[in-house]
Amino acid sequence: MLRDALLDALALVLPVECAGCGAPDRSLCAVCLAALTAAPSVHALADGTPVVSALDYEGAVRRAVLALKEGGRTDVAHALSVPLALAITTAVAAGATGPRPEVLPVPTSRAAFRRRGYDPLALLLRRAGVHTAAELVITRRSVQQKHLAVDERASNRAGAMRAKRGLHGRRFLLVDDILTTGATLAEAARAVRAAGGEIVAAATLAYTQKRAQHPDVRSLNV
Repeated sequence: MLRDALLDALALVLPVECAGCGAPDRSLCAVCLAALTAAPSVHALADGTPVVSALDYEGAVRRAVLALKEGGRTDVAHALSVPLALAITTAVAAGATGPRPEVLPVPTSRAAFRRRGYDPLALLLRRAGVHTAAELVITRRSVQQKHLAVDERASNRAGAMRAKRGLHGRRFLLVDDILTTGATLAEAARAVRAAGGEIVAAATLAYTQKRAQHPDVRSLNV
């Protein structure tokens, strides 16, 4: 009750609307916040790398993620960081043999950072309190994946990343925001392995069921 009263008072000073449905006075209303409750699903890239995704990328989840990525709604970052953290924990447990892997987020491009003024994935990981490695860089510009057909995404990402240094003897858990065809994660995994590192698994905030019916991504729990 106290929390609701404080939110009501804040809404009078800084009016907001729900990023998930547009209802007034909350960054995320109770219904949309409930939609962000993680229900992890496990998939695999073409090379067999397991990927744990926390949410289905539809409805309120999709609208909240787009609000963060394209609408400047950093106020929803904390709520979205909770399911992402669970996906990471689940993925780490799935690859429990050997030393704990370092968490390695997929890098954003300079152009995307300039456009937004922040890195949404890095923001989510900070909100989740997850310590990350920063070992990958983007080596060439590519078209935004959302503008491409499913079959064009792999070629768009191929060769677009490299490691900053040799990664021999180090183990990593890759992290991205959305899993669609797996092209971005596959390229990140390639870059890590080319530098001598090992990929244990990957984790994403959400999984695009409709777009991810692609031979390079398969579900492991259906």
